[in-house]
Amino acid sequence: MTHIDTLYAMARRGAVWMMVAATATVVGCASGTKLDDTSLASVESRTPVPTAEAAAAAAQRAAAEAAAAAAAERARLESRNLENSASSVTAEAEALAAAAARQRVVYFDYDSYVIKDDFKPMIEAHARALLAMQGKRMVVEGHTDERGGREYNLALGQKRAEAVVRALTLLGVPSERLEAVSFGQERPAVSGGDEATWAQNRRAELKDR
Repeated sequence: MTHIDTLYAMARRGAVWMMVAATATVVGCASGTKLDDTSLASVESRTPVPTAEAAAAAAQRAAAEAAAAAAAERARLESRNLENSASSVTAEAEALAAAAARQRVVYFDYDSYVIKDDFKPMIEAHARALLAMQGKRMVVEGHTDERGGREYNLALGQKRAEAVVRALTLLGVPSERLEAVSFGQERPAVSGGDEATWAQNRRAELKDR
């Protein structure tokens, strides 16, 4: 190798080392860089900040959800109250029907066999009881007060018993499960000779068979 070749090789090695040093300097500068306030401000400015419109929309959604929940709760309570009310009405109706079924006497006006409105609920209650118990039968006994002839009162008592039987059949009770008989004035409920006594004897009695 000539002297010139030696100098050329040394020059090349020097250039390489200068490049390595420059790269190290750049890397070192990059690794030592610190975020100043300007850099932080730039990063923070890229973070989304809720606007007033977005906050208002969120509040409206929350209010709507709360209102819907309150409405659902009110509907649930109203439904429960209606169910309780319906149960109460049903229980009251059943109690009234049972009380009516315990009554077994229909009273009539003088010389009449027309059933008065006061006694229709009682007859309806007995009709329901008869329909609920398929094997149950009933006899209706007609009675009168002591005034009038014996034959006339027997006929009047029969008409009173038949009026009750007819009402029961109209309510669906089969006629073969019912019987109408008359005792006229022969079996008074109470003794006496005034209107109060006679009123209690003008009757039709419903009896199970």
